[in-house]
Amino acid sequence: MSRVAACFARREPRLTCRDMVNGFLMELEDHNCWTMSEAVGHSGPHKMQHFLSRASVDDGQMPDITAGWVASQLTAGLDASDVVLIADETADEKSSADCVGAARQYSGTVGGTAMCQVQVTLTLAAPGGHALVGRALYLPEGWAADEERRELAGIPDDVMFATKPELAGRLLQHAHDLGIRAGFTAGDEVYGGLGLRKGIRERSGYVLAVRSNYRVTLPSGRRLTVKNAAGLLKPGMWQRMRTGQATKGAKDYHWAMIEITPDDTPEGHDDGHAVLLLRKHRYTGTVSYYLCWTPEPVPLATLIKVAVTRWKIEEDHQISKQVTGLDSGQVTTWTSWHRWTAVSLIAHAFLTVAAAFQRARDSDPGLLELIPVTVPELLRQLRGTIIPDPRRDRPHRAAWTRWRRRHQYRAQQAHQRWHAYADEAPQGA
Repeated sequence: MSRVAACFARREPRLTCRDMVNGFLMELEDHNCWTMSEAVGHSGPHKMQHFLSRASVDDGQMPDITAGWVASQLTAGLDASDVVLIADETADEKSSADCVGAARQYSGTVGGTAMCQVQVTLTLAAPGGHALVGRALYLPEGWAADEERRELAGIPDDVMFATKPELAGRLLQHAHDLGIRAGFTAGDEVYGGLGLRKGIRERSGYVLAVRSNYRVTLPSGRRLTVKNAAGLLKPGMWQRMRTGQATKGAKDYHWAMIEITPDDTPEGHDDGHAVLLLRKHRYTGTVSYYLCWTPEPVPLATLIKVAVTRWKIEEDHQISKQVTGLDSGQVTTWTSWHRWTAVSLIAHAFLTVAAAFQRARDSDPGLLELIPVTVPELLRQLRGTIIPDPRRDRPHRAAWTRWRRRHQYRAQQAHQRWHAYADEAPQGA
């Protein structure tokens, strides 16, 4: 909290931010301004609501400082080649299209098309841990072109429609500007397009998934889809390699790579080394395809390690939503969304770094028949010690009961007056 203190013009919003971080980390049924305000001892939700909407806060610097701190802690003493930046998106279901960016759109997170907000995210993954270091709200074309909705949601005039790969490119460039260095960038099929790959090549290597119909060029000059390229491999060219440990045992796949000619060389740059990496499921035979580029040749094992690291961002999405309330914000405007997510990422960063410290101190937990400490397990130990318990004394709870019931009564009366007014026939009709 001391690192982000300069982001606040006054003491009051700084203390409110601290209370919100504690509220995110407390064990509550739900995380919103009402529940967190009650838990930290406020007399109502007004301080947190004011913080999210109107307080003087540099909400652009908050996530930047947090990202820089996380990167410095997780990558200390490491070479950039040991660090991977991962781009992906996640969605939060919404009940109203009034929430900024909310629209009926497809998302793998919700398993289809639904009313949701989508944000593009960036994770930094290192051997000691991984954490979200960037996020950008995806604004659908309908939102970007609707001046009335933009004004109501407080969207800045300079914010225009951008595709998810374009948002990912901006996050990667911004991370680079903050001094965050990585040897590789990873992502799924959404981020395997030509434009993004060209930008990545100016900063790092990449391992990016592509669809089966993507066309590549072999050194011979022959062009074909990656699916047809896989058909050129003979059975002996596949290598069975272990890609990690799951709770039920080792995860093995068959892997192969084919040299290709890069199609994304920026002007003035060397071609480097490009390959098509293929992963085949041992039982179903399903094949996944990855375009890979590095300045110098690297072993197959290195590319495989980067490819499987991509799943770290899925873990970060899950932890940040289940533990630090990333998707719980009942916010509707551009400013409140960015402040809510910024504070959530501060809480997530604290847990990630704390867990990394603890794993480093536990030199060999296997000797005690223990798994390495996880973020949820560490949080259980921190609650009630570093993280205060929610306030539950009877007078405080009784005061909050009265406040909720009074607020709900006034809201009910307002709705009834509105409906009575709307039902009246216009005079002179």
